[in-house]
Amino acid sequence: MRCTPLVSLLAALLLTGACAGPPTPAGPRPAPAPPAGSAAAGSALAGPAAGEVMSGIDVVFLGTMVGHSERTLQIVRLARDRLRDDALRTLAAAIEATEADELTAMRGWLPTEGPGTSVTAHHHDGHGDDAALDRLRAAPDADVDRVLREVLADHQRAAADLARAQVDVGRSDQVRDLARRIERSRTAEVEMLRGTP
Repeated sequence: MRCTPLVSLLAALLLTGACAGPPTPAGPRPAPAPPAGSAAAGSALAGPAAGEVMSGIDVVFLGTMVGHSERTLQIVRLARDRLRDDALRTLAAAIEATEADELTAMRGWLPTEGPGTSVTAHHHDGHGDDAALDRLRAAPDADVDRVLREVLADHQRAAADLARAQVDVGRSDQVRDLARRIERSRTAEVEMLRGTP
């Protein structure tokens, strides 16, 4: 696994959360209903069960993934109107729709008060890929497809790595289930991005 600044950050935060003692008493807010006809509406993206308490590790993961998905949307929206390849345009649109729905759900799951909320308030701007965004912005029209594939593949691989780590250490069954789905979907996206001619 290639170590990225985001993976290193999560590893440090997970270790901190693991040392923080028992799960936080602040429970998650109910996840808002996804828009009708959206990917999440059909995927049963249910939040933690009523009464389930998320651990600090789960809260850190969700907060980190919120920032990561926000950056994914930035990347996709920055390039979508300049893409030339129809297959890449379709993939980018699917990624945007999926992550917008996941983002709405994850924000709804995060606690709004109590221990751990200072972590969730941080938007994790940058993720170590500001240079990649600059590279995408500066890419000539003829190179946008190639640059997006490279930037987005690296970004989604980092998300898959984070999700894989959460599956191993998370305590909430629902959050771990989300992590498994993220790991599978981002890994498949990386394969498609790398396999696009």
